[in-house]
Amino acid sequence: MGDKTLTRMDLSEAVFREVGLSRNESAELVESVLTHMSDALVDGEQVKISSFGTFSVREKAARVGRNPKTGEEVPIQPRRVLTFRPSHLMKERVAAGNKR
Repeated sequence: MGDKTLTRMDLSEAVFREVGLSRNESAELVESVLTHMSDALVDGEQVKISSFGTFSVREKAARVGRNPKTGEEVPIQPRRVLTFRPSHLMKERVAAGNKR
């Protein structure tokens, strides 16, 4: 596996090349999309991107966990967690990428 990370700058550069907006406009567009996505998730909404996947927030209840080293019981507070479920097309595309 590669250690390459796709960054905001990479996304805005791709928008710049593909769409033809200025670099500043491309960066603003990417930032705006990411802000809209994160705001929706904070509000508890799902974010579905066709042929990519669905981001959603899930509520996890309080529970008792254990310290694996000592076996001591530790309370785990309720919390909200971000989940991502890839679309079937994305799963197929990733699986096909492993065959290269």
